[in-house]
Amino acid sequence: MPDRSRLSFDLDVDIAVVGAGLAGLSVALEAARLGASVAVLEGRHIGWNASGHQLGTVMPGYALPISELIARVGFEDTRELWSLSKQGAELVRANASEDLIPGIAISEGALEVSNVDVGDQLISRLQMLGEDFETDVEGWQVDRVRAELKTDRYFHGVYYPNAFQIDGRRYIQGLAALARRAGARIFEDTPVVSVDASGIRKRIVTPSARLRASHIVLAGNVHLGATLRRLSETLLPVWRYTAVTAPLGERLTEAITFKGSVADTDGIDHFRIVDGDRLMWASPETTWAARPERFAPAIARRIHKIFPQLGRPEIAEVWGGAAGHTVHGMPQIGQLRRGLWVTSGFGRQGLNTSAMAGQLIARSILWGDERWRLFSPFELVWAGGATGRVAGYFIGMWNRGSSAAAGTLARYRERARTQERIREARLAQANRQAGTRPTRPPPGRPLPPRRSEG
Repeated sequence: MPDRSRLSFDLDVDIAVVGAGLAGLSVALEAARLGASVAVLEGRHIGWNASGHQLGTVMPGYALPISELIARVGFEDTRELWSLSKQGAELVRANASEDLIPGIAISEGALEVSNVDVGDQLISRLQMLGEDFETDVEGWQVDRVRAELKTDRYFHGVYYPNAFQIDGRRYIQGLAALARRAGARIFEDTPVVSVDASGIRKRIVTPSARLRASHIVLAGNVHLGATLRRLSETLLPVWRYTAVTAPLGERLTEAITFKGSVADTDGIDHFRIVDGDRLMWASPETTWAARPERFAPAIARRIHKIFPQLGRPEIAEVWGGAAGHTVHGMPQIGQLRRGLWVTSGFGRQGLNTSAMAGQLIARSILWGDERWRLFSPFELVWAGGATGRVAGYFIGMWNRGSSAAAGTLARYRERARTQERIREARLAQANRQAGTRPTRPPPGRPLPPRRSEG
């Protein structure tokens, strides 16, 4: 990447983007490709927060389950929203090619596993995804899941063959390089002091220069800060820390043979193999920041708990960042007022959603595309401030505890069923053996007289 460039002179552009994360760079890249003049203002450096520290899994969908999405906006709008999420995944794949971003390290397939035995629910979900939402999915029975993931912690699974993984760090830097190549100008170490969205030409003040634009896109997530506090407070900051183990050698293939990413339905475990024999593993979420190194022992214990055959793996590196979660569980995408746009709230949403949002907003500004209005029902809602963070922490603890209890009960029931089948098999075998033996009279009774022959 080129040396960091700070905005040190006044500038006029068509579109100004605040924030050089996945969402902001996606807007900048699409708008620049469509011929607009674009400037991106970043207070620190490209991808410094959660955007540069993610597992790199790309698949369709949102944080809000489909059933709840249908209840909120109806079946037809849910189909449209789901179609947009698939388009977002395709856009990432188009950008994340080896030709455009060398070393992106694409691997195919994603598996979502259940912590409890929910075979009946799996069938209905597969039917909905495959028939109603035209998504390629496969249902995996318990035996197949455990053939790939050698642990009794997981039961059924949903496999997405068209999902894929990329090197997240290379992708964010590659996205910035593509945006620059398309003509966008990216200024780092340039925090925004104030935003004046009135009038036809909007104004942004930075410590060393002023910028004017016809449109301003706020993509700063929870870090918009005091300048735009009312917006930043609609997001609950949630940190997730990710670790990469030291090389595990043959031990890893004895525990995991699946090459794609794995996530459980409760959002607790998320992992995949990297560099051939290392394991990348994300910790559960927390609403409080801490030094990433503090989470290394906890992640090592979690790996050992799920895959005892790996022992306590050595952790080579840990990193993390804060993502913004919305109260309603959907991203914030749209126009706040004429010429002022927002794209944020991508916690738990995935790389596909930020890419799709960037394309939607750029095409709305330049082409008049109105599909962003599908997100209008998910308005800005205050996240509760410090009280919301405390509540989020305890809700997360409760959910993890509930998941652990449900998983323990499911494994107990599975063992009980197995033992019952073993007892029934032994009893059936004993009955078969008893049926083939010659009958003998009870002890103490004389034998019947033998009939004379002839």
